[in-house]
Amino acid sequence: MKPTRTPFLRLALYSAVALGLSACGSDDDNSDNSNSGNTDAAGKAATVILRVMETTDLHANIMNFNYYQNAQDDTVGLVKTASLINAARAEVKNSVLVDNGDLLQGSPLGDYVAKVKGLNTNEVHPIYKAMNLLDYDVANIGNHEFNYGLPFLKEALDDAGFPYISANVFFDDADNDSTNDIPYFKPYVLQDKQVLDSEGLAHTLTIGYIGFVPPQILQWDKNNLETRVIAKDIVDMARHYVPQMKQEGADIIIAIAHSGITTETRSGGEENASLYLSQVEGIDAIMFGHAHRNFPGDSGYDNVAGIDNVKGTLNGIPAVMPGYWGKYLGYIDMTLALNTDGQWQVSDSQSTLKPISQSNPDRSVTSLVANHAGIEAAVAADHADVRQWVSEPFAKISAPVNSFFALVQDDPSIQVVTDAQTWYVESIVAGTEYASLPILSVGAPFRAGRGGADDFTDLSAGNVSYGNVADLYIYPNTLKVMKLTGADVKEWLEMSAGQFNTIVPGSSGSELINASFPSYNFDVIDGITYEIDVSQEARYDVSGNLIDAAHNRIKNVRYNNAAIIDADEFLVVTNNYRAGGGGHFPGVSSDKIVIDAPNENRQTVADYLIAMTEQNPVTGFDPSADNNWSFTSLSNTSVVFRSSAKDSAKAFAAGNAAVTYNSTDADGFGVYSINLQ
Repeated sequence: MKPTRTPFLRLALYSAVALGLSACGSDDDNSDNSNSGNTDAAGKAATVILRVMETTDLHANIMNFNYYQNAQDDTVGLVKTASLINAARAEVKNSVLVDNGDLLQGSPLGDYVAKVKGLNTNEVHPIYKAMNLLDYDVANIGNHEFNYGLPFLKEALDDAGFPYISANVFFDDADNDSTNDIPYFKPYVLQDKQVLDSEGLAHTLTIGYIGFVPPQILQWDKNNLETRVIAKDIVDMARHYVPQMKQEGADIIIAIAHSGITTETRSGGEENASLYLSQVEGIDAIMFGHAHRNFPGDSGYDNVAGIDNVKGTLNGIPAVMPGYWGKYLGYIDMTLALNTDGQWQVSDSQSTLKPISQSNPDRSVTSLVANHAGIEAAVAADHADVRQWVSEPFAKISAPVNSFFALVQDDPSIQVVTDAQTWYVESIVAGTEYASLPILSVGAPFRAGRGGADDFTDLSAGNVSYGNVADLYIYPNTLKVMKLTGADVKEWLEMSAGQFNTIVPGSSGSELINASFPSYNFDVIDGITYEIDVSQEARYDVSGNLIDAAHNRIKNVRYNNAAIIDADEFLVVTNNYRAGGGGHFPGVSSDKIVIDAPNENRQTVADYLIAMTEQNPVTGFDPSADNNWSFTSLSNTSVVFRSSAKDSAKAFAAGNAAVTYNSTDADGFGVYSINLQ
């Protein structure tokens, strides 16, 4: 018997938690946890191999379909991963399946259900129509689950056919007394699992699952969460709850952490705490996510202290992270053996990633598994509705918009966003105390190859649909306006310039892009002009830590052709994620927000395109970039970078005398050279 499927704690339990009683353990009857049959017929200690499977960061990608391009895409989709799940389950005697969150947001399907169609009482969200067919044992809450607000989240989770957990989110009781805080979700569950040992004998194994989400949700979704919930440190909550789980009878404990890895010294409140979790006594395995990376196997984890990137362990604890969008199924095969005290212990493990597709040398994709027929049928009507919705035109552009070279030159896909934000803020500050302040607008390349060689915006001139807008701005962020100084703006740009490696003047062939720096943190600030000198060392590392205050990549920052001084004041338009501290940009914090706008950034883009099309109904709106930033000229210096290998990208490069297409690499990316002189 599994725990009750209600994801939110019932009010009847709250007073029990406040009194220090256990309100968040298993609903199972674990009174008989004797592990009968601890030895086989020959008297040898029992050995059980348990396969723990994980999906994570699906981001509402149910079908193998790209709604932006209105085309089948066999590199993504739970409909594919589901077949891997069935195959992996059939290979072994004992298995469990978990999901690690970021389910409800991230594709047009997620937006359609939350923002257009809505979700009525007792109506099942399409993602759960699919997942309920796969016999998940438990699921964890991801940070993007909060994007559409708590009421929507509650309604969506209500029909999940498996329990939800999250151990570090609590009701905000506003009493400044942490001892009586009430968990918002079940922190953990204990489930009895009937398993067979290597000799075929049955045992009852009590598995404890505990979940975690980045505490930064309070910054990223402040409008949805402020005064409603609080979030606590991941490791602190693990140390608090894991002993309780052991006391209540957990034989093994599996941490499901929607959290990546940082190797910096722990100071508390970290977003990416999975390596720290591996040092919490009592945790036997870690299923992690959030970072959209692969573990084991991602070369970024090579030669890192405490990490075995082949076996898949963090400080000796079995761990796995299976990418994003359903591209992989991750699982850990754990060998469990009884010690002399009759307790189950992990004696060995191996973590594995199984892909749903493979890329071929000619850039074609081979699907490695068939679609899950049950999921196809379950979401067929929803899939058709979304396809229809994203295809309906509402505006027009007079020139193509793409993000092929958004990391190396000013770019139309960012320009449209920043122009829309400026247009909106100009109207809402008119007649206010802020009307005299210059408006700067911040944008970043959301689709610049992070998701693979096809993960670029590529819109043709002509009609624009909502699917195109979601392609330009993929997150349902809300718009924020901050009041910052010239000094703040310069530091913001210095952090953004960490996108690039340091280039030796006069050299050729060096990689320009710093692969460890997320492209969505490469902020372009429109409304000013500036240069980036990549011959200088970066001032900040990828986590926003100061490397050296003497390092200075940002040059010649000007507003209206006049040099910006540190004391100048600006209104800076951004989104709730960045204004709340997302990305760890120096000097950027929520206390500097002066306008807490109700609009989504994406809706602002849509409104702007409508307004501009009304002004130019025949030809449409011109989305061209204004080239407000550039690289500082370096004589006799050329670098290489990777972008799309599509013909449209090559043609775009051919129109720029400084850019040359060289080849296509094994991952399907085009390799380009750029002359920095």
